[in-house]
Amino acid sequence: MFAKRTNWNLTPNRLSAALAAHREAGKPLLDLTVSNPTECGFEYDGSAILSALSNAAALSYEPNPRGLESARRAVAGYYADRKENVSVEDIFLTTSTSEAYSYVFRTLCDPGDEVLIPSPSYPLFDFLADIQDVRLVRYPLLYDHGWQIDFHALEQAITPRTRGVIVVHPNNPTGNFVKSGEIAKLNSICSTREMAIIADEVFLDFALGENRPASFAANRGAPTFTLSGLSKISGLPQMKAAWLIAGGPQQWKSDVLARLEVIADTYLSVNAPVQLAIPKFLEQRHAFQEQVIRRVRRNLAELDRQLASQKVCSRLAVEGGWYAVVRVPATRSSDDLALELLKSKGISVHPGHFYELPAEGYLIISLLTQESEFSRGVAGLLACID
Repeated sequence: MFAKRTNWNLTPNRLSAALAAHREAGKPLLDLTVSNPTECGFEYDGSAILSALSNAAALSYEPNPRGLESARRAVAGYYADRKENVSVEDIFLTTSTSEAYSYVFRTLCDPGDEVLIPSPSYPLFDFLADIQDVRLVRYPLLYDHGWQIDFHALEQAITPRTRGVIVVHPNNPTGNFVKSGEIAKLNSICSTREMAIIADEVFLDFALGENRPASFAANRGAPTFTLSGLSKISGLPQMKAAWLIAGGPQQWKSDVLARLEVIADTYLSVNAPVQLAIPKFLEQRHAFQEQVIRRVRRNLAELDRQLASQKVCSRLAVEGGWYAVVRVPATRSSDDLALELLKSKGISVHPGHFYELPAEGYLIISLLTQESEFSRGVAGLLACID
C-alpha cells in the first residue's frame, strides 16, 4: 500500500542503536557530532529574537508566492553586504533549503531524470531526491593538498537525462569552496548542455581564511539556483526560514521564475511572523557568526596541536564550514572504530562512510562542540587509536 519511493531501509544502524542505548542509560557523552547551534552554548539576543516575532502586521494575511517583499529585501540586503547584486524579484522564500530543493527538482526534473551530486557529501540528499522521484548520480571530489572537482568524471556522468549539477559551497563535510576556475568550468558545461547549477550555500559565511568566497547568487554564466537560509547563517534552525534565488541568462530566468511562482503559490508555506522577523534575524547573524568562527578556529587549532603529538592520525584541509575530516589508520572499519570510541570512551563521532568517504580510514568530527569538551573528546579519540 506504500509508494516504492518510500521503500527505505529504516532499520537503525549499529552506531545509531548503540548511541540511543548510551543516552537511554544516562551515560556521560563527549559529543563530537553536534550540529545544532542552539545546543552549543552560543549567546543569542533572546529579547530581540522574541520581539521580532511579535509584529502586529502578522495579524493580517498578505499572500505572495515569492514571500513578503520586506523579507526578500532583507535577503537582497544580505547579499548587498557581500557586494553581490541580487534582485528582490529573483528571490523565493521557503521554509527550509530542503523545500527549496523540492522546488528546484520539480521545476527541472520529470520522474527518473538525473541530477549530479558531489561525493563526499551530506546523506540527506538521497532522501530529498527519492521523495521527488529524481535519480542522483555521483561525481567525485578529489583530494590532493585540498579538494577539487573531478571534471573528467563529472562530464562522463552526464547523460541525456541529466538536468543539473549540485555544488555545495563549501561542501559538507569536506569544507572546500568551489574555486573561481571551477565555477567557470561549470558554467561552460551547464550552459552548453542546457543544465542548471544548483548551489547549496548554507555554510557560505563560515570561511576560515581571510578571503571571502563569492556566492553563486550573482552567477550569470549558466542557469543557476542558489539556496541558503537562517538555519546556519543566523544559527536559527527552529525559525524555518530559507530562500531560493534564480539566476543566469535573462530569457531562462524569466521562464523559470514563472514556473517557480506557480509552485510557490501552490504551497504558500512560509508563515507571516517569521517572514516579518527575517530582517531582524539577519541582523543577529553578525554576533552569532563571530562566535562560531572563533570557536571553529580554536577547535581546529586544538585538533592540530593534539595531532602534532602523534604520528598515526592527521586531518584533511578545511576551508570553511564547521566540520573536520580526520584520517585514521585503515586497519578496521570506521564503524567499528566509532563503536569502540562510544563504548569505551563515551565519545560520539561519525564514520566517514556516512558521507561517502571510504569505509576505512576516516572519521568526521564537529568543530562546533564546546572547547573543553572538544579537547577531551579528541584526546580520548587519539588515545583509543594509539
